[in-house]
Amino acid sequence: MAYQAVAHRTNDDVAVAVQDLAPGTTVHVRVLKEAGSFELEARDEIPLGHKIALRDLPTDHEVTEYGELTGTMTDAVQQGGHVHVHNIQSRRWSKWS
Repeated sequence: MAYQAVAHRTNDDVAVAVQDLAPGTTVHVRVLKEAGSFELEARDEIPLGHKIALRDLPTDHEVTEYGELTGTMTDAVQQGGHVHVHNIQSRRWSKWS
């Protein structure tokens, strides 16, 4: 099976698109650490290397990726939505904002 996105752990909030995704696409997500997979539908256009929400993410939600807290949502995104710099504040860079 070809995978269109990769998550590191099952409790991650986002996965990385490994190809461009169009709205309505059934996305096969590979979970690396647990060696599992699941499917969801892309709601937005998501470019290669950008993130897709694996569940509904409300504003101010602390995002888990790689099993670590990596950022905070600045806008709400529904499952299958595009997560990128326009709607998430990276924890790494937040000390300078």
